[in-house]
Amino acid sequence: MNIAKGAWLAALGPLFWLAGCASVGPPLPPSLELPKAPSDLRASRKGDVVTLTWTVPSRTTDRKNVRYLGKTRICRGTSTLKQCGTPVGEAPAPESLPQQAKGSTGKKAAATFTDTLPSSLEAANPRGFATYAVEVLNRSGRSAGISNQVHVSLVPVPPPFADFSAQATAQGVLIRWRCPASSHQVDDVRYLFRIYRKEEADTKETRIAEVDVNQCVAAQSNGSQSEASDAQTSFLDQSFTWEKTYAYRGAVVSVTSSAGKSLAEVEGDDTASIKLFAHDVFPPAVPAGLQAVSSGPGQPPFIDLIWAPVMDADLDGYNVYRREEGAAMLKLNSDPLKTPAYRDTHVSSGKTYSYAVSAIDERGNESSRSAETSETYQSSDHPAPPR
Repeated sequence: MNIAKGAWLAALGPLFWLAGCASVGPPLPPSLELPKAPSDLRASRKGDVVTLTWTVPSRTTDRKNVRYLGKTRICRGTSTLKQCGTPVGEAPAPESLPQQAKGSTGKKAAATFTDTLPSSLEAANPRGFATYAVEVLNRSGRSAGISNQVHVSLVPVPPPFADFSAQATAQGVLIRWRCPASSHQVDDVRYLFRIYRKEEADTKETRIAEVDVNQCVAAQSNGSQSEASDAQTSFLDQSFTWEKTYAYRGAVVSVTSSAGKSLAEVEGDDTASIKLFAHDVFPPAVPAGLQAVSSGPGQPPFIDLIWAPVMDADLDGYNVYRREEGAAMLKLNSDPLKTPAYRDTHVSSGKTYSYAVSAIDERGNESSRSAETSETYQSSDHPAPPR
């Protein structure tokens, strides 16, 4: 039995050896440590400054975690890029590596770079585009290639308009500006003046206007002061709320188009920001057309007043004033009247009364009094003497 058992184990021995060898494969090649090229490069332009944003690679081309990242080359051209060539800038290596396991949904690290467009490039290609890509390098200065490519319009943008101001008026906040001393006008480019407003307590701003300023820009380009003075250089903001603090700013926008369709738009640098407290110290319009008519025979004693309504949006109502001959004006109503009419029932036969009305707004600003009108009440028991 022992001999048989030993023979059986001797026979199985090579099989165990073969099974162990089956788990050993050929050695894997070393990782090239090439970071995957970004595929989400984005670009935005403000004035002559282009801001690029992309996600820092966390995996290599052979699906391993990145262990080291070098610099990132910034590539720019005026046509499709096949390779980076001579970079226009370099972003430094990140201070910490974005280690991310396969399939992870954790927050990704973002990188940014700002590039200033040369004026010569804009002048040579006013209706063209700049093409950007980035190339992320490893420790040895090698890469897996360039990222996706993005395009930025090269249309020149006029400098910010001068003398930008905002002033509260009875009609609204009046925003004014003056065309720049020099112009970057390009044929077939539409120019807008975009105006923003932000309430002091708010974090977001609102675009409140886009004013066509082609005539203004063209006049400055031609050196015509008369045309510039005729161009629209103001905007009335009527969508605000009184007794709040706002900040206003503006920027010129160049819009290129073809066959009536907008191709690209570039917003220029901002004007100075103007802070304004919209304090309402402006009374409503003065009521007009005041008329007075006394009651007829057989009616109770009264004098009816009517006048044309005031159309101010913040109107709260009207005040009515009366005086007798040789006396001062006295207000007849305690609360503002909501309609442009009033009946005075405290009248005596044979007396002449003079009336005036004013308008008052929601913040208590009262207009001047209207022109006076007079009426004499005569009862049927005491008719007026014949003339």
